Amino acid sequence: MKRPPTIGRAVDRGLAPFRGRRAARLLPQTRLGGPMPWVIAIMVALTVVAASGALSLSNMVSTARGELAGTATVQVVEPDPELRQEQVEAVGDVLGRDPAVAGFRIVPQEDIAELLEPWLGSGEEIEGVPIPALIDVEMRKADDGEALARIENALREIAPRARIDAQSVWLAPVLSALSALKITALALIAMLAFVGAAAVWLAARNALGGNRDTIEIVHLLGGSDDQIARIFQRSILLDAAVGGVLGLVIGVAAMSFLGSQFAALQSGMVAGGSLLAVDWVLILLVPLFAIAIAVYTARMTVLSSLRKTL
Repeated sequence: MKRPPTIGRAVDRGLAPFRGRRAARLLPQTRLGGPMPWVIAIMVALTVVAASGALSLSNMVSTARGELAGTATVQVVEPDPELRQEQVEAVGDVLGRDPAVAGFRIVPQEDIAELLEPWLGSGEEIEGVPIPALIDVEMRKADDGEALARIENALREIAPRARIDAQSVWLAPVLSALSALKITALALIAMLAFVGAAAVWLAARNALGGNRDTIEIVHLLGGSDDQIARIFQRSILLDAAVGGVLGLVIGVAAMSFLGSQFAALQSGMVAGGSLLAVDWVLILLVPLFAIAIAVYTARMTVLSSLRKTL
């Protein structure tokens, strides 16, 4: 039987050269022409978008909870403007004397009207609508329910329709929904890692089946399972590196586009979801994790298959 030229040269030179680029030439080179780099690129891009979303949501929730801790809002509902103004002044006196209150600010009616303008309009359209007076209150302790209840009882004596709400309470459903989205993004990252590993497993199995004759000859000539596995490791390493870099570029571009769209909302809560320096480090590590998973999966797949078939 005539030896294949590549294997013949390997036998003539001994088994020592059976590694690195010379070993890799034993198998067909289909990088960038095959699907694996593109599959990894798609997985990395989706993972980058999901990871950036999870980190942004985590920052948003943390910032919102920090800003809302120990804050409350007093609403003075009174159609008569003069009576409403008197009640606001009386409420301010009560808040100023309460030891649990660190400070308060009466929100100007112009600011409230500006906030309601997208829904109620401006000028004469909003003049006929009784807008409640708002007072932002800063408590000395976070989540001080007893103090809030005491203040609300005191306010009812001077302003029967006044009410005080802890901002963390009425925003709790929003923060809970954001936390659920963060968990969903993390679950998506785990699923993408599993799907990427499965794709590498299938690619390694197909490569083993397509080069079975060559691998059997190399085995008969004394090549070890570890040496053969290194060939596939090198091949998948280059494919994963190309796909990882490409996926990172696509993912960052998509993330930047989405970030610009959310920034256009000009919302304080959205601004709290900006990525920090450590977040960018984690995002840049995504391709490295993808490469590590691909190489490890390829190695374990090859070694397991060789032990069963050869």
